[in-house]
Amino acid sequence: MTNAFRGELAEQVAVVTGAGRGIGRAISLRLAQMGATVLLVGRDAGLLEALRTEIAEAGGAAEAISCDLRSPEAIAALGERVRAEFGRSDILVNNAGIGNQGRPLHEMPVADWDALMETNLRAPFLMIRSFAPFMIEAGHGHIVNISSLAGKNPLPGAAAYSASKWGLNGLTYSVAEELRSYGIRVSVVAPGSVNTRFERDAGSKGIGKDPATKIQPEDVAAIVAMLVTQAPQSFISEVLVRPTKK
Repeated sequence: MTNAFRGELAEQVAVVTGAGRGIGRAISLRLAQMGATVLLVGRDAGLLEALRTEIAEAGGAAEAISCDLRSPEAIAALGERVRAEFGRSDILVNNAGIGNQGRPLHEMPVADWDALMETNLRAPFLMIRSFAPFMIEAGHGHIVNISSLAGKNPLPGAAAYSASKWGLNGLTYSVAEELRSYGIRVSVVAPGSVNTRFERDAGSKGIGKDPATKIQPEDVAAIVAMLVTQAPQSFISEVLVRPTKK
């Protein structure tokens, strides 16, 4: 599959999880515009296919791939499929996440804790486990984990979500040290309240009531674009993102 866009990422393959909506959608569109072939990974096949069509009609290249990111077997199969069809994975963006906010930790059902940790923390581990070998073989690559400022600050009423993002931050810093000698850069982007359905569904109080005062998904996409095109001698390990208006 050849991408008609000839940008900085031409001939590269990017895998984006949670690509169907919000931040993942914006990142996928931005990477496609930069010339990458984008593999759209998520649960909602309809949303993924609609985005694939949108990218194709704009002259880009993408493929929609439904995958249960809570399943180790499904993620292993995803890696095998990508290796067989594309033979490479230059960029991995671990964006998929869920929230379960609005209640104290002692009232949280164990099943809800498990679902949140499996999606927000274990899935990035499984994706890195599946795709980092491609990058090691190639001697280059970018892994970008989308975290949250909740992984930097106490968040009453969302302790589990906060814990998952603190964990994702720690995972990122450590894996970055494990992989940097192979020419692979692992970065984390931690935005505050973003104007997405996720924020509304999760019960985020955000910054004010006006969506215009929040960070936009395209703002996060621009940061990912910067990370995957940074100069060879530089390594940006973390980006914290806050809205300009209080």
